Amino acid sequence: MNDVDQTVQMLILILIGAIVVLFVLVIVYLLLKHKDKSRDKNYTEKAKNNLNEKEKNTQNNQFAKKSVFDFMDFDKIEDNMIIQHNGKRFVMAIECAGVNYDLMSGVEKTGVEEGFVQFLNTLRFPIQMYIQTRTVNLEKSIDTYKKRVNQIEADLFAKTQQYQEMVESGSFSREELNKAFYEVTKERNLYEYGKDIIYDTEKMSLNKNILNKKYYIIIAYSPEESNSGDFAKDEIQSMAFSELYTRAQSIMRTLSACSVNGKILNSIELSELLYVAYNRDESETFDLKKAIEANYDSLYSTAPDVIKKRIKEIDKEIERRAMNKVTEQVENYRSKSRADLIEKENSIDELADEMAKLILNENREYLGDDVVDGILSEETSKGGNSEDEKKQKKTRTRKTRKTE
Repeated sequence: MNDVDQTVQMLILILIGAIVVLFVLVIVYLLLKHKDKSRDKNYTEKAKNNLNEKEKNTQNNQFAKKSVFDFMDFDKIEDNMIIQHNGKRFVMAIECAGVNYDLMSGVEKTGVEEGFVQFLNTLRFPIQMYIQTRTVNLEKSIDTYKKRVNQIEADLFAKTQQYQEMVESGSFSREELNKAFYEVTKERNLYEYGKDIIYDTEKMSLNKNILNKKYYIIIAYSPEESNSGDFAKDEIQSMAFSELYTRAQSIMRTLSACSVNGKILNSIELSELLYVAYNRDESETFDLKKAIEANYDSLYSTAPDVIKKRIKEIDKEIERRAMNKVTEQVENYRSKSRADLIEKENSIDELADEMAKLILNENREYLGDDVVDGILSEETSKGGNSEDEKKQKKTRTRKTRKTE
């Protein structure tokens, strides 16, 4: 029994020792884990501190990057400038025309690159580059085409009428008629070509995925740069315009070295630039001109005066009736002239005989009275036989006039 008790006691002691060792190992593992977490936390904090220091250094740098939308906060647009912060900052924009770099030869590409390097090296003031994507609006082009086609249609109608009158008169040669027909055909082909252009352009305008990129260089000027605190606002604005214009001209000259043409935006173009930037979705439907005509900045709108509208409609009706009367008078005059022409053609022999008698009477002293009286008596005897024919000709002339 004593041996058994000793063995049990030994096993209990071994079990207790194993439990103590296991407990110590667990404590050591937890301590190591805690140290690893502390090390990772310290590393993260150091990284954040370094990042914050870099951001502070970037903000302190006077040429730090700024959002291009900073120049859109404006008070008004005047003298081709955007005026900001109650006249404390002035902005001017240059629109640049892009070049197709990929289609250039190696020599041309090198020239463009050298020109751009020269442009960067000559900068002595900060600039911003702004790219604006716009949906191509073909409405203005379509209106222009329609006005031109309407004019061509009017010319075609006039030339067709002229050609028909030439054919009906019968007093023009074949060469003149062919020339007039050629002009009518050329005008008709031009009219049909214009209609095809309008149709294709209208179909193209339905595609809203046609985009156009516009490139701008933004130049800013502050009166603080020249210590102009003692000047009036008008003088400060004049100084700002002069300085910005000089800078813009300098930039356009250096850009021309790399085949990039530029122009200074006027006040209307600056307004359109800001309008598209602020109203990107609406600008695809209503351009700046339509927005202004819609009185979007008015609290209320009123309909036109009824009396003025009535007067305007009456003026249009007067103009329409006047045009109809003029057309009718022209047609009547042409009909009368055509009737006179037909009458003269029918009585050409009679008129020739009367003129021949006048010529004989005027030359009596040279021809002699006997000769003249003899000729006139013979003509009188012949004329008696053709009285019926003359009456028939007069009757035909009257019928022709009535028909006209």
